[in-house]
This record gives sequence, C-alpha cells and structure tokens, in this order.
Amino acid sequence: MEHWESISPGGYRFVYDEAVFPPGTDSFLLSALPRLKAGMRVCDLGCGSGLLSLLLLQRQQGLDVTGVELDEHAAALARRAAAENGLTKQMRVACGDLRQIRALLPAGAFDLVICNPPYYAPQGGKLSARPSLRTARAELTCTAEDACAAAAYLLRWGGSFCVVHKPERLVDLMTGLRAARLEPKRIRFVRHRAGSSVNLVLIESRLGGGPGLQFEPDLVLYTQTGELSAAGRRIYHLQE
Repeated sequence: MEHWESISPGGYRFVYDEAVFPPGTDSFLLSALPRLKAGMRVCDLGCGSGLLSLLLLQRQQGLDVTGVELDEHAAALARRAAAENGLTKQMRVACGDLRQIRALLPAGAFDLVICNPPYYAPQGGKLSARPSLRTARAELTCTAEDACAAAAYLLRWGGSFCVVHKPERLVDLMTGLRAARLEPKRIRFVRHRAGSSVNLVLIESRLGGGPGLQFEPDLVLYTQTGELSAAGRRIYHLQE
C-alpha cells in the first residue's frame, strides 16, 4: 500500500510503500547538514523514493537535484513524487548502480553530493528477507568506500560531500573519505538525549580540501522528558 505524507503543513509531499525502505530520522537529519544556496547542483546518491531530495528542496527551492537509485521501483516512486510536487525540472532520477557512476552522470558536474548509505557489513547481523531492506541496511551493493568514490567523481573541485553514518563505522568512513581526496571539514554527533550515547554521525567533507576539522555542537533530538527539542522540531519542520 502506498503512503503519501507531507514534509510540513503545506509542504512537499513524499511517497513510500512496503516495497521500499521506509522514511526515517536519518534523512531529516542529513537534509539539515549542508549549507544550501540557490543554483546549487546536487546529487542524492541512493535516493530511494526521493524523501531526502524533497527535504533539500523544501529548504532551498532553487536547487537542481539529481538522484541516483539502483532499485527501479524506488526510482519510479521518486519520479512520481517529483511530478506530484511540480518539480520535474528540478528533481530527476537516474536509475542505476552508483558503483558504475561513470556510466550514469558526468564528472565534476555537482556542487554538493549527499548520501545516506547502508550502515552495516553483510556479516554484521541478520539480513532482511526483503531485498529493498537488505540493500538499504547492509553493504551488499554499496560500501562506504563506494559512496566516497562516486561522490569524488561527481563533485567539482572544492565541492562538498555530506553523509550520515553510525559512530561505530566512523573510522571506516574517514578512511574512505581521505582515500577519495574528500577531506572531512565538519562533524556533528547526534544523540537522542543529552548524556546518551552517540547514535549517528553527520560529516561534511570537501573535495581537495586542506586539513582542518570543525566539531559542531552535538545535535540532541529529545529533552529529558521525552519531548522533541527545539533542534528536533526544526529538523522535522515542526516550527511554530
């Protein structure tokens, strides 16, 4: 069954169904990381049904966004979401494997690449019986290194790559970034509550950037009483 929801009251509408990976907090968190400007050319690697692309366009309507998605059904949903929101000229989807990115998109064509990659190694736990969930959660068709290499190919010199990952994979991610000439420039840890363990890491890197990493204040999603924090409300587009 298809589900259509709005990012915010009167905002863009996104779609998902049981055949694709469901929308999650990660996409909302990642969408808030990059510094956006009108006219930026953006590539959303592994765009799924298009939520992250729509979240970026919700923040800055002057973007030009191209998604890359391996799953044909998810890519079709993303295209429908673009049409539903009148964004077919600003939001396109290339269906294909990011490991063969050179066959899909031109080199150096983007100012920003953004990616919510699979978090877990294939041997890291029980795999889902659903193909879309397997490939979205486990590195069966895309590793952190694959995503970094694709981003480096797509970016202009000095362009930015923004990614979200699990803290236990931070060393793997940093290694993959540096190997692809993507220098980490900003990092932000995400916690459910103040004092709780870090559960996600947000990183912005720059192609050809010099050394120098800025640690931003932790992003705490909930108050001690379980309510969304002010930062959490902004990320979920719930500002009053």
